[in-house]
Amino acid sequence: MRPVFFLSDFGLEDPYAGVVEAVLRARAPGVRVVHLAHGLPPGDLRRAAYALFEALPYLPEGAVVLAVVDPGVGTSRRAIAALGRRVYVGPDNGLFTLAWLLDPPRRAYGLEGVRPLRPQGVDPLPGWAPGGHTFHGRDRFAPAAAHLALGLPPEALGPEVAVGALVRLPLVLGPGPKGEVLTFDRFGNAIATLTQAPLGGWVRVGGHRVPIRRTFGDVPVGQAVAYLGSGGLLEIALNRGSAREALGLKEGMEVRLEAPPPGGEPL
Repeated sequence: MRPVFFLSDFGLEDPYAGVVEAVLRARAPGVRVVHLAHGLPPGDLRRAAYALFEALPYLPEGAVVLAVVDPGVGTSRRAIAALGRRVYVGPDNGLFTLAWLLDPPRRAYGLEGVRPLRPQGVDPLPGWAPGGHTFHGRDRFAPAAAHLALGLPPEALGPEVAVGALVRLPLVLGPGPKGEVLTFDRFGNAIATLTQAPLGGWVRVGGHRVPIRRTFGDVPVGQAVAYLGSGGLLEIALNRGSAREALGLKEGMEVRLEAPPPGGEPL
């Protein structure tokens, strides 16, 4: 059975993530569910797209990636399953944009044929009809992910969708010299769309000139620093603080590399 790696913005204060796992286990008994993250900012597709990008290289081929960050739930946006070296289940809203740079989908299917799991072992209340149109994580994505975890054919989920028609966010990753602030992590570190961080160079962002070093401890406490982060992208941080707050950084803000001088700069 394929493992399911589950990411959402559901948080842990409500039962939503647990209910999705309950449906997965009801439809695919014995399935292994790994929770990647549930505390993502609500509806933040850029942050969620980066979280998937950062995790993807460590997820086994063949795994089911169930991702639910879905501000358009219940609207006309598509619900999809896309097949690359892994299987992706979630809303067709750009959530998988960065993951698909590493693992492009070869086929995709809508989820029109998916049927929700109905409540079991409970007595009905007068006038009570659980369901609605705002919890596709439970009613469409979890049943589809369970179906695929069992190795059943994706064609049973719904009609094929052209891979080129899948929604992607307008994000480009590259070596620079110019990029933008993609998102922020919970520490206030800014993750940029740049794939290089030349040691001894500088980053210009939001009116600030930030040195590029190996890690936080290479600058004094309270000073800004840029470095190549764990996801392979340039990050801008503050040693023992939040670069987002201290430097006034925002998503989409231009980030520009300045090359180190000839011979480099002592660290």
